[in-house]
Parts: sequence; structure tokens; C-alpha cells
Amino acid sequence: MATAPIAAETLRFVRRSRQRDLWFATLALVILFAACLTLFGLIADLVIRGAPHIDRDFFTSYPSRRPADAGILSAWVGTVVVMAVTAVIAIPLGVAAGVYLEEYARRSLFTDIIEINIANLAAVPSIIYGLLALGLFVYGAGFGSTILTAGVTLALLILPVIIVATREALRSLPREMREGAFALGADRWQVVSMFLLPAARPGIMTGVIVGLSRAIGETAPLITIGALTFIAFLPPPPFTPEFPWISLDWLWSPFTVLPIQMFNWVSRPQPAFHELAAAAGVVLLALTLVMNGLAIYIRYRDRARRVLG
Repeated sequence: MATAPIAAETLRFVRRSRQRDLWFATLALVILFAACLTLFGLIADLVIRGAPHIDRDFFTSYPSRRPADAGILSAWVGTVVVMAVTAVIAIPLGVAAGVYLEEYARRSLFTDIIEINIANLAAVPSIIYGLLALGLFVYGAGFGSTILTAGVTLALLILPVIIVATREALRSLPREMREGAFALGADRWQVVSMFLLPAARPGIMTGVIVGLSRAIGETAPLITIGALTFIAFLPPPPFTPEFPWISLDWLWSPFTVLPIQMFNWVSRPQPAFHELAAAAGVVLLALTLVMNGLAIYIRYRDRARRVLG
């Protein structure tokens, strides 16, 4: 007879718990819907204002004081070359550091300090990297406000992201893969290069592209190191008709990038320049979406290949 009140109380408790869960889930959906609606509204406003200005002349014209003649030629070229330098520096260093910390380094106070510093650097505001680059590369090393300085600065900015992504990708692999490779007679480098890195490539590539997607939209560190807000020329070409047919003079050229070009147009009072800034924002958003889409494609393609093969 005593079990009946206990069962009734338990049933009421379960009903109250389910009701609280329902209210919480409803509140979470409302907040999510409001956030997504706000985001889609901002993107729609950006596209509506900027899309009419996106044409061939917009990509092939230099910035101008007249809105009808202004374009993003120097900005998108600068973005491409700066991101190329960033990728060339950050990807090998980040992947190599992640592999060393995860597969080679022994647990010690030194490695613990390195791991803590990497985690802290991932959360440092980007303006700090700009101040570091201003003192170390612009004035200390004498690089000046050049493409090389911008590439090194952004590489330092995304280096912790790539290191963490590499370590997490390697850590997610089953231990049996390493033990099986060692059982076949492979040494540590063969295990890493022939087994672990190919298997961890989707996670590593995702981290790399996410890091590059962050770097492509950064403005504060580039303004700090002296990027130009108005530039009407392109860097020297990387190839020459004379031997050795390759020139690195473009690394020492002044530059601008799409976010800085947008900042320049938004700071002007004319509404026409604001519409051009929206058009540049659409281009930058499209580049970011393409890079993230590429990361998703690489991850799912390699995952499907692993399942089928």
C-alpha cells in the first residue's frame, strides 16, 4: 500500500522534469531561430546592396575617388598573395609542430609549458599579433609594411589553430593503427608519414582551412603593421623572362586586402562607397564560404574513401 504514493510522486516528478525539458528546448529553439534570422537578415541586406555592383569591371578596376570607377583589383590580388604567403609558412610549421608534440615529444614540464602557451595563444586578440609584428618584423627585422610581413603575421595568428587541429586529428586515430604499423617493422617516421598523416588528413585540412578562413577576414593586425588603405598598383609579377625566371620582389611590395578596402569605403560619407563596401563584403563572404565548403568536401570525401576502401 505504501508503494502507491511513491509511484504517484515519481510520476509527478517525471512529468515536471519533462515539462522543464520541453520549456528549455522551446526557449533554445526560439533563441536559435532569432540568431539565424538576424544573421540571414544581415547577409540578405549585404547581398541586396552589394550584388548589383559585382561585375567584371569591379574585379579589374583599381580603387578610385569616384564610386563609379572604383574596384577591388589591388585588394583581391593582395588578399590572394598574402594568404599564399600565410599558407606556405603556417601549414608546414603548424603540422610539423603538431606531429612532434603528439607523436615524438615525451611528457615533461617543457612540453606542458608549450601546450599551455599554444592554448593561450589561440585566444590572444589579433591586435596583439599586429603589435608584435610591428616591433619584431617591421622595425626589428626591417621588413617594412610589406606582403612578407603580412603573411608572417597572419601565419603566427593561425599557427595555434593548425597545431591544435593536427594534434586532435592524430589523437582521434585508434591506437591499434600505430601498434599494427610497428608490428610490421615500420619505424616511427614511417608510421607517421605512411599511416597516421594520411588517416588524419581530413581533420588536419579542416583545421588548416578554418585557420585560413579566420586569417582572410582579419583587419586589425594588418592595419597595425601599416597596410595601405588606398593603392592603385599591383605587386611585381613572380615570374620574369630572364634567368632564374622567378622573382621574389613581390614579397617586399606594399599591399592592401579586402577587409581594409571595405574599411576605407565604409569610412567615407558617400552612400555609393557604402554599397561598394557591401559588394566587397559579398566577395569576401563568398571566399570564406568556398574555403569552408572545401574543408567539408575534403573531410567527407576522405571519410567515404576510408569506409569504401
